[in-house]
Amino acid sequence: MTVSQVAYGTSPFGQLFGPVPFEQARAALLRALELGVTFIDTSPYYGDAEERLGRLSNSIPDDVIVGTKAGRYGFDEFDFTPERIRSSVDESLRRLRRDHVDILQLHDIDFGDLDRILTDSYDELVRLRDAGKCRAIGMTCYSVAATRRVLLETDVDVVLNFAHGTLLDDSLDTALAPLARDRGVGVMNAAAVALGLLTPRVLESSDLVPMATPGSRAAARSMAACARDQGASISMLANQYAMQQIDCDTTLIGTTKLSHLEEAVAAAETPIDAALARELVGLRAPIRENQWNPGRPE
Repeated sequence: MTVSQVAYGTSPFGQLFGPVPFEQARAALLRALELGVTFIDTSPYYGDAEERLGRLSNSIPDDVIVGTKAGRYGFDEFDFTPERIRSSVDESLRRLRRDHVDILQLHDIDFGDLDRILTDSYDELVRLRDAGKCRAIGMTCYSVAATRRVLLETDVDVVLNFAHGTLLDDSLDTALAPLARDRGVGVMNAAAVALGLLTPRVLESSDLVPMATPGSRAAARSMAACARDQGASISMLANQYAMQQIDCDTTLIGTTKLSHLEEAVAAAETPIDAALARELVGLRAPIRENQWNPGRPE
């Protein structure tokens, strides 16, 4: 299947981070479609995103790829058992008002027992694909190590990795993409702005993105200050870098603000300032100091 370079992530759309009026969410989704986005990514964890997408199902063209997830249902609520995955998919399909989804992924597997997820849970994904509940299967991870295990130990169609295809950390590009390409697996990049670190707000808040390491936060502040001093937008540069210099098939953008959405789509089409990008990359923390991997220690 073919997807647009920019994909629409629905966590803000589903009010995961705070109230968003339905009409605002609707306007953002429709604008994304107008801008050429052909992949919508959702999850039962994302508040009422699936219900809202279901309400808007008549506005979503048939050729738009829709993906959802299973396994994560709250901030600290995870269940990757085959039985719960199966019931979760049926619940998602009812909310989405669909008889299948295009892509089904296990959500944030770093928080579960990887040995069982890569065997029992994976087998259930295969059964659901064989049953026609989805066209493609995959898993989403925060850590590079977990994603590598998925690629090496299963035969998924896609993987999604958070916050490792950014100006701060390009290990998605160096450690994951070559392996994925060798195995014929699609790659989704999420959190191009490092969950908010690579935005102007980092200059105003010292505790933005608590899971990030001190090295990441310091590097992000240096990058944002450098971009500001040169009259550039750090968030625009972060999106440009993720979309133009990271080897991935699509980059997820989650927002209900039209200006942010339009900037992200423009980032895919506007060549990055190569000299400025090199200067920002030079401000990175060493990779060991920069990686932040929520989930179980193993």
